[in-house]
Amino acid sequence: MSVSLVILAAGLGSRMNSELPKVLHRIAGAPLLAHAMRAGATLEPERVVVVTGHEAAKVAQAARMENPDALIAHQAEQLGTAHAVAQARAALEGYSGDVVILYGDTPFIRPETLEAMLEARARHAIVILGFDAADPGRYGRLVMAGDRLDRIVEYNDANDQERAITLCNSGVICTSAEQLFELIDAVDNKNAKGEYYLTDIVAIARDRGLSAGVVTCSEAETLGINTRAELAAAEATFQARTRAEALENGVTLTAPETVFFALDTIIGRDAIIGPNVVFGPGVTVESGAEIRAFCDLEGCHVSRGAVVGPFARLRPGTELAEDVRVGNFVEVKNAILDAGAKVNHLTYIGDAHVGEHANIGAGTVTCNYDGVMKHRTEIGAHAFIGSDTMLVAPVRVGANAVTGTGSVITEDIPDGALGIARARQETKPGLGLRLMERLRAIKARKG
Repeated sequence: MSVSLVILAAGLGSRMNSELPKVLHRIAGAPLLAHAMRAGATLEPERVVVVTGHEAAKVAQAARMENPDALIAHQAEQLGTAHAVAQARAALEGYSGDVVILYGDTPFIRPETLEAMLEARARHAIVILGFDAADPGRYGRLVMAGDRLDRIVEYNDANDQERAITLCNSGVICTSAEQLFELIDAVDNKNAKGEYYLTDIVAIARDRGLSAGVVTCSEAETLGINTRAELAAAEATFQARTRAEALENGVTLTAPETVFFALDTIIGRDAIIGPNVVFGPGVTVESGAEIRAFCDLEGCHVSRGAVVGPFARLRPGTELAEDVRVGNFVEVKNAILDAGAKVNHLTYIGDAHVGEHANIGAGTVTCNYDGVMKHRTEIGAHAFIGSDTMLVAPVRVGANAVTGTGSVITEDIPDGALGIARARQETKPGLGLRLMERLRAIKARKG
């Protein structure tokens, strides 16, 4: 049986005290919505429908960045969860498989849990994801009749006996597309909030002789984000889980609690990650590479045997080949460093290609921006760039070429040539001492 997703992402999130839609707040460098979409993507859905509301254009853009084929449905008025799902009807027209309903602000549902719900669909018309809550609070309660679900009662509509139930509703539902919209059509808003509750479809289904089942998961999986404090707690949860997975997978973290991962960070076995390293989105570190302390990486690829840092920054578009060395206080952006190249300290390499085994001296800058456009620097294999060289792009330094220390290179240097571009030094005997004595005298008079 095929499966499609409906992801509800229309809420304002007023408790976040933010102009940004709740589902666009970030955990591990990615919007909450992306986490929910990625969890559902493991089911290989035929269609993915994201229901937008507040700041719909921004939410739709984020959805399509995660999945370019995502379909967008719009809920102009927030009249409840059943009303929100109903907006996906047109996007699912002609589809006859199962539908899993997820929430854009619930980032931690595990793929294994969703698989279990699909398996339970073979036995039940509707499957609800529930959890045993330590403090049920204002969650909807799952009222069971033996091993089957009888109904879901929202907290505001529950009596004291129902509020004593600890089995709670996560909101995640799996059923067939046909049944889903037939049941939604029967939902009314005769409740304490005057909303159309998606949870009412369970009681309606039971009245029609359809069975409803429950799959349970840990409460942590169902964590929904409603406040900044919950967002911070969710970030901590993600990081703790990801660090544990990295260690389990053979990555060395010398100070795990200080390393921060993005949602899509990939690190190979036997890589070594030092303390206080931050991974932004789009980073791959191959097996056997080392990232030393206080490095910041985003949108880059680090190959086997490369060493980065300490105190280095790799920006988007950076590609480090095998055995590259990028040292302290080096920034690399949109540049390719071929095998064995060395950029050991105090250097900026941007919009450049550095050949294999080239050596870039301290203080080198590729001057890539003229105030309007970016320009590229090419440095050949085995070139030696002297310290404090300014390479004014577009410019090419050939293979085995050398630049003199302190040079400002504005023209191409052929293979094997030496390029020097600096004023000739003049030495004035005794002038240094006389100059300093004069300056001290002026300072003393002012004092």
